[in-house]
Amino acid sequence: MSARGRSDQSSVYLAPAKLNLMLRITGRRSDGYHRLQTVFQFLDIHDRLHIERRDDSQIILHDDASGISPADNLSYRAARLLQLTSGSDQGAEITLEKHLPMGGGLGGGSSDAATTLIALNRLWGLSLNQSELKKIALTLGADVPIFIHGRAAWAEGIGEELTDIDLPEMWYLVLQPPCHVSTAEVFNQPDLTRHSPRIKIRAFLQGDCRNDCLPVVRRRHPEVAEALDWLNQFADARLTGTGACVFAAFADQRLARNLLQKKPASLNGFVARGINRSPLLELLQPELS
Repeated sequence: MSARGRSDQSSVYLAPAKLNLMLRITGRRSDGYHRLQTVFQFLDIHDRLHIERRDDSQIILHDDASGISPADNLSYRAARLLQLTSGSDQGAEITLEKHLPMGGGLGGGSSDAATTLIALNRLWGLSLNQSELKKIALTLGADVPIFIHGRAAWAEGIGEELTDIDLPEMWYLVLQPPCHVSTAEVFNQPDLTRHSPRIKIRAFLQGDCRNDCLPVVRRRHPEVAEALDWLNQFADARLTGTGACVFAAFADQRLARNLLQKKPASLNGFVARGINRSPLLELLQPELS
């Protein structure tokens, strides 16, 4: 251990992206949260977190990419919350290597937070089980528990009631329009559909992939509308969450990559494989049994 209080227990942890393959808003609770039905699937692209245990209770975050202050960074907040909840007097040094676009509906911040919880549960020797970690995760955001869950899932409630679902692991072309979509603003719009009929998993598997946020986002963000219109020429274009990213599924990786080469210059994009099990779950399965 160095004079700075760092330990030799450190490792690199992955924080995968996710897609919402559909999103229905089925009601609104008295506390203002919306009731949802959605489907989560992971992507084989990720942020990387270098996490090292400290013995002096300090949480130190190195993040040169996001421009977010530590107090607002979900990884930092997750570490502090885990300290408070568990009573641990240990600390951590976290270096966040960002690869996922921010504000695109891919869950990067939520995934970073979940990865921090899982990693520190291991490094601090807390032995919290998956259910306990999910409860902590939910206080950080409705999307955080799915990354603790680690499996593709049908989600209800505010997104925390998860049922495993076996999905085709397609190739996805993901496009990022040059704009930021505020989830809070979308959910506060008066013309947002809030009472869609609930459906069964079977209906989704048979092709019901609507996203109730799509009409609102289209109207408010012409950059997203343009990306959807371009992609719809070649495949069924969808919005992930509240966006801004849009995507389409392909059975053939080459088709997706060829189309990526033709995208408008105004759009960033990538091709990734859908995966039903998080790589972090594979790494830490014994700790999350």
